Amino acid sequence: MQYQENNALEDHPGSSLRAAPARSRPGWPVQGAVLGVVLLLVGGCAVGPDFKTPDLPAAASGADYTPAPMPARTAKSDVPAGQAQELLPGRDIPAQWWEVFRSDQLDRLIRASLEQSPTLASAQAALRQAEATYDAKSGNLLWPQVTAQLGAQRERASEVSTQVPGGQLLTLYNASVNVSYNLDVFGGSRRQIEGAQAAVEAQRYQVEATYLTLTSNLVTTAIREAALRGQLQATREVLQAQREQLGVIEKQFDTGAIPKSIVLQQRTQVAQTQAAIPPLEKSLAQTRHQLAVFAGRLPSEQGLPEFDLASLSLPQELPLSLPSELARQRPDVRASEAQLHQASAAVGVATANLYPQIQLSASYGNTSLRARDLFTGPTTLWNIGAGLTQPIFNGGALRAQQRAAVAAYESAAAQYRNTVLGAFQNVADALRALELDAAALQTQATAESLARQSLDLSTAQFRAGAVSYVTLLTAQQAWLQTHTALVQAQAARYADTAALFQALGGGWWNRGALANAAIAPGQPAQSAQSAQSAQSAQQASQAAAPQN
Repeated sequence: MQYQENNALEDHPGSSLRAAPARSRPGWPVQGAVLGVVLLLVGGCAVGPDFKTPDLPAAASGADYTPAPMPARTAKSDVPAGQAQELLPGRDIPAQWWEVFRSDQLDRLIRASLEQSPTLASAQAALRQAEATYDAKSGNLLWPQVTAQLGAQRERASEVSTQVPGGQLLTLYNASVNVSYNLDVFGGSRRQIEGAQAAVEAQRYQVEATYLTLTSNLVTTAIREAALRGQLQATREVLQAQREQLGVIEKQFDTGAIPKSIVLQQRTQVAQTQAAIPPLEKSLAQTRHQLAVFAGRLPSEQGLPEFDLASLSLPQELPLSLPSELARQRPDVRASEAQLHQASAAVGVATANLYPQIQLSASYGNTSLRARDLFTGPTTLWNIGAGLTQPIFNGGALRAQQRAAVAAYESAAAQYRNTVLGAFQNVADALRALELDAAALQTQATAESLARQSLDLSTAQFRAGAVSYVTLLTAQQAWLQTHTALVQAQAARYADTAALFQALGGGWWNRGALANAAIAPGQPAQSAQSAQSAQSAQQASQAAAPQN
């Protein structure tokens, strides 16, 4: 039986980076060579399935994410955030994707947040824990265990054993070195190491997913704040216009030109518009609090930047990864794949437990009744041995454990497929949102312009006595609604752009490894030291893979 450890972490399409194995360990090449020789001598193999990256659905090899092809460009409107956006299939995604909004405030906020976010720090600590667990497991399973023992013991030996009347007091000194090793004939240890390495990779991609989620939350929350500020400004503009109109109506009432009912109606309209401001201010305050927490700050801390729509630029060119590359770019899909790999290795471990276990042991030492004679004379003792343990009857526990491992693998496989489906849905949703929200902004801009013209005309006609107050009131309400909706439609364009970058994976493959919180997002893709570590890890992985 041939053992082959499949590595699902392939090169990303179009990227020079390679996802490194769990850790770069100096002893791996020699260790792998020794194990390879031992396994060849005993004719061993690794039982259980060799992991292979699952195939994507056939539709993933196509060119489209949606049933109907997306237009090359979105609709255009002559208002802020109304630029047409062009999709560029196959274009790579920058690592600092939020820079497309050209906001220095946003960029500084995100960079500072990455350094002090507790969420990201927690994920990175979990990665270090997984790496340390991998090191511990590989050290325990792949290397012989060597222990030294040194002791002194005072005892009274019986007359029967010493042939001395009344017995005898003895002091026994001993020093020894003990060696034990479990031959990995059926690959159970290797499968455990494989599973531990997959756990490290899963946690590494969880860090990337946390990074992407954090940056996306910061961007979308900043956009939400900008939208709320825009709605507040629009509502206050409407309120100011209504107050000015109220002043005109009150003067007309004083001259007896209009009845008091019209004055009351206008005052009611002013009060209703003013009542809409506190809820918006409440939402703005809560959004600011959320933004502070995402940034790793208390809501009461000073220095948090303020955002408005005018401070953001809408990118006119948007990268669009090919569907066949999406699964390799999404960190949640890669993490799910690594968890599937871990479940596959667990099946191998459960299968290996059904087979015999071979243990080798040896010891060498000295024992003496006097300390000065411990390492001299005929005090040397040694032993060497081998043992085989074969499960015979355990009430079906081992078979049940194997079935449980297979079921866990099937569950992980289903979860992987679900994660892939969700990834493609996210991209499809973002693309359609880009298309339809651009068209909605175009329509909303036209509606707001018409409502503004209608309000101006109705105001002039009302002052001249040509139209009733009901006509003016209707025009005011229409402009309030369309003006607020226009701001929301403008904000949606920015949010849709951020959603697309998040759905496509955020460009993490164009950034250096996110090993700890000290790594800033502006760091070059890969330093010479990290490149050397990745090369050493690759060589170690190749040397550690035994061949028949």
